[in-house]
Amino acid sequence: MDTTNDITRVFLSAGRIPGLISLAGGLPEPSTFPASEIATIARDVIEAHPGEVLGYGPIEGLPELRDKLAARFGSAALNLTRANVLVTSGGMQGLDLIGKVLLEEGGLIAGQFPTYLGALDAWRPRSPTVRKMILEAPDFEPLSALDGAQFAYTVPNFSNPTGRMVDVGMRQALADAADRSGTWLIEDDPYGTLHYDGAPLPRMIELSARSRPGEPYQGPVVYMGTLSKEIAPGLRIGWVIAAPEMIEALTMAKQGSDMCTSGVTQRIALAALEAGLIERIQPAVLDIYRRRRDALCAAMAEHLGDWFDWDIPVGGMFVWAVAKDPAMDTDLLLPHAMAAGVCVVPSSVFDASGLDRRALRINFSFNEPDTLHEGVRRLAKAITTMQGS
Repeated sequence: MDTTNDITRVFLSAGRIPGLISLAGGLPEPSTFPASEIATIARDVIEAHPGEVLGYGPIEGLPELRDKLAARFGSAALNLTRANVLVTSGGMQGLDLIGKVLLEEGGLIAGQFPTYLGALDAWRPRSPTVRKMILEAPDFEPLSALDGAQFAYTVPNFSNPTGRMVDVGMRQALADAADRSGTWLIEDDPYGTLHYDGAPLPRMIELSARSRPGEPYQGPVVYMGTLSKEIAPGLRIGWVIAAPEMIEALTMAKQGSDMCTSGVTQRIALAALEAGLIERIQPAVLDIYRRRRDALCAAMAEHLGDWFDWDIPVGGMFVWAVAKDPAMDTDLLLPHAMAAGVCVVPSSVFDASGLDRRALRINFSFNEPDTLHEGVRRLAKAITTMQGS
């Protein structure tokens, strides 16, 4: 029996259990979805482009949307054109395509540790070996970490699951190591705009481009993003930005996956970007999530401080709580938590080996502050019950 997959099924189904408070998902707050604006845009684009949006489209994506994404992420150093952009059906499709193109059966991945569960799931059918990259470790050497890997995987902005930021020095070191070694470096950035404190850091793809400023981008960084956390996940619009040779390879893989991303949602995404919809809704979204982050951390300080340590994240959707007692097993805690009426995610699912059982990922974006407080109180009750048993 695959224990990790069993645990995954438990927390993915938690939202359907009456009365249970789920702090497990990575879900945006539904009230932030600009539903009326999207409805208006959808009607307009279908009426204006019926044959295009209701028929098959280019595998690479709508040319105008690819141009818009190239302009959005390009800079004086990072010269992008539509040849650098592939539109995907959400961020997960990009991860799946990366595996199809780059990963051989049993191949080696250098993965930022802990590692996003969705990436592990996307690549699990190829039975890879995942070499752990602990980017905060003082003795971490990027060039050695990338040696022999078919690609390296990172989530540098508010990592899922830890919520941490990779500092600019490490970003530059990883980009330099990828350039020197020829190893593809995946920069997965679904949370980059959810920045509550301080200033954003430069993307690794831009740091990679600075060695050849102004030239068409041909470097080793593969940048991935999505509108799921910026507008709404139901649009299923994501993107990959990379060297043209990588975009061509991913396009061939996509042809055998879904043929083309929805023309309706691509046109909606393009119109939303052109109208500045993200910029209009973002301040309110950030305010909601900032208050919920603060509420969760306050509740944790009140109820969990004896058992866990954590940092207050400057962005993203998660708090990573590490048990003070190395003997704490959060896999064993999960059934007690479910019995107490709360669900969280144990750290084992973010470890390809399933051995890291000392931490919890706790989400704050989906629940109101009072619900977050009650969920943490229930979690503390579950810990007490487990220890008593």
